[in-house]
Amino acid sequence: MNTVRWGMIGCGSVTEIKSGPAFYKAPGSALVAVMGRREEAVRDYAARHGITRFYTNAQALIDDPEVDAVYIATPPDNHLEYSLLVAAAGKHCCVEKPMSLNAEQSVLMQRTFERADLHLFVSYYRRSLPRFQQVRDWLLDGKIGELRHLTWTLCKPPSPADESAGNWRTDPQVAGGGYFADLASHGFDLFQFLAGDIVDVAGFSAHQAGRYAAEDAVTASWRFASGALGMGCWNFVADRREDRVELIGSKGRITFSVFDEQPLRLDGVFNLTLEVPNHAHIQWHHVLGMNAHIRGEAQHPAVAIEALKTDRIMDRILGRSVA
Repeated sequence: MNTVRWGMIGCGSVTEIKSGPAFYKAPGSALVAVMGRREEAVRDYAARHGITRFYTNAQALIDDPEVDAVYIATPPDNHLEYSLLVAAAGKHCCVEKPMSLNAEQSVLMQRTFERADLHLFVSYYRRSLPRFQQVRDWLLDGKIGELRHLTWTLCKPPSPADESAGNWRTDPQVAGGGYFADLASHGFDLFQFLAGDIVDVAGFSAHQAGRYAAEDAVTASWRFASGALGMGCWNFVADRREDRVELIGSKGRITFSVFDEQPLRLDGVFNLTLEVPNHAHIQWHHVLGMNAHIRGEAQHPAVAIEALKTDRIMDRILGRSVA
């Protein structure tokens, strides 16, 4: 399989620049079909992106004989249903993050693909970004000694979009939570890629402003298998935007942002500040990694068994039933 031919379910904002173009521009990758529920919107998307076929029915796209793998770019409440249809069709799959509404659903998804000997990926693409590969190299090379503690503060002010009827990210029935479920999942997956598995976690959530059904403030603390500790503060009704991670080691520190393209800073025996910009299509390296994995050329780190660890962490913090 020199070229992996992808079909895409969903053509929302995340697919315009972040992901969609990577599937048809990256070497060894093609986006041959797209599906959307509204014909006018999916027709427009296909025309603008040069995709030859479009559907308004997910099963029709999944059954397309020209499609080798399916990218599910919908809110989390659809991931279980659509992914199981993909597995039943004998095709590989990638779902947007978070993997599903909770770990119970994600376990079913992961086991179904494993038993079918198919690949299931999750769009935790930060594992593949060069900026975080650099952070991981610093840790593995002992640039800050032994990791002692990790802290993350993520805040933003409220906005009119928070209460919009079309904002699924603040509807727990669709997203599994609020902005915390949508955004903090990226961080927890990244931190386990950098520092190893989180083996214990506890947290609190609150509805401080009461603007929507989901939580708007969360705090948590956790322990890595290595013995290092972590803590986080996430507030989405704060006075300003802030995104800061600090890795505290026995011989130095590393600071960076999860979402913002702030410089990477290493303070220790060696002091260094690096600008490592992201690709214009931020899922570029993720797409390359999935295609190489499907072709049997390399192991891609953003697989379902890893994403499931983050779902279990989120369940504990948000008080969802733990699978």
